[in-house]
Amino acid sequence: MRFTKQTFITSFALFSLFFGAGNLILPPFLGYNGGSSWFLVLLGFAVSAVVIPILAIYGHARLQGTMIDFAHKVSPLFALIYCFIVYAISIALPAPRTASVAYEMAIQPYFEISSWVWSSVYFALVLLFALNRSKVMDLVGKYLTPAILAILLLVIGIGIFMDHEPLQTSVFENAFVNGILEGYQTFDAIGGVVVGGVVVISLGYTRGTAAQNRKILTNAGVIAGLGLLIIYGGLIYLGALQSGGLENTDRTTLLAFLSKTTLGNIGSSILAVLVSLACFTTAVGIVTGTADFVKGIFHNSQVAYKLTAILGAILGVVMGQLNVMSIIAVAVPALMFIYPVTIVLILLNTFPKRYASPLVFRGVILVIILFSSPDFWSSIGFGEQMLPIQKALPLGTDSLGWLLPSFIIFIVINVYTLSRKRS
Repeated sequence: MRFTKQTFITSFALFSLFFGAGNLILPPFLGYNGGSSWFLVLLGFAVSAVVIPILAIYGHARLQGTMIDFAHKVSPLFALIYCFIVYAISIALPAPRTASVAYEMAIQPYFEISSWVWSSVYFALVLLFALNRSKVMDLVGKYLTPAILAILLLVIGIGIFMDHEPLQTSVFENAFVNGILEGYQTFDAIGGVVVGGVVVISLGYTRGTAAQNRKILTNAGVIAGLGLLIIYGGLIYLGALQSGGLENTDRTTLLAFLSKTTLGNIGSSILAVLVSLACFTTAVGIVTGTADFVKGIFHNSQVAYKLTAILGAILGVVMGQLNVMSIIAVAVPALMFIYPVTIVLILLNTFPKRYASPLVFRGVILVIILFSSPDFWSSIGFGEQMLPIQKALPLGTDSLGWLLPSFIIFIVINVYTLSRKRS
């Protein structure tokens, strides 16, 4: 495997794309609950928060298209509906979560400011940047990620060698599966589908051959994936080390505790500021991307762009009143509905065309929607009614009842298609 300068530049861009503020608060708490089973938790988290998002970029490198193209083989109408749902979820959940994370880490501990005031000011600035695009956000992002990365490596390096109580037994029945499901909350698979095409085009890979594009993106993806895995692994392990000595904590509190005990008050404050800036750049990106999508639907209407950006800011203020744990809880039903579809679309777009025909896309996606629906209904309060169905499905009680049926229909359709071609 030969790595060029362009490969390393691309790998850093991919790392920056997937590593946001939300990714910081999830791994430590996951490790804290995983306890002695932290490694199984890490493996599961790596599947949905590292492997699948990187594969999304690889899929875009093969397609050389837009987000619409990712689902176009199912049908043009489905592709449009899928994109609309993804953008609606993005602007209503992860964008407001950035304000809540920034508030709980950098504002609430130091200032007596209400969440209403904070979120109003926060999303007013988000709207300002979304309506007046500039390279300021790109410059901030260019230096912000390395700064956060350096501080996190310090936190991990110092924290590992500190004294700790023995690790507690995992609170999870299936640590590996819980790691996968917690990885949903990073929204990184969705992020890979949403901005992957933009990243591929902006990096200039449309000038090369398809084989060259895939090689560069594959090598860069390996490097970026290893970087994500190291950070996630370190944070999950640090969280697990606290399982024996820390009680009654939550995601943001645990991250703040880890930074304070390893770097002191000053280091903890610096991390809080950097995390807040990372939150802000993420929110601007989500609002801008959603407004661009709506603008495209309405024939590049600038009015549609502005109205969508304003609506996104209003939603951010309203949803930003919820704390991080509440937003994560609200996100579960949406993720149970859209994430299985997104994962399978990513996988199908990485397969050779002979195994991923339009018929395969349609059959597999139909099965995914059908067999993931019990998880969705269960997550919105119909758990008792859905339990018999979930028990009847392999991995159904682990919210993965869609996995085996989709694999079976994938095999069946391909066997049928290939046998017809031979005859």
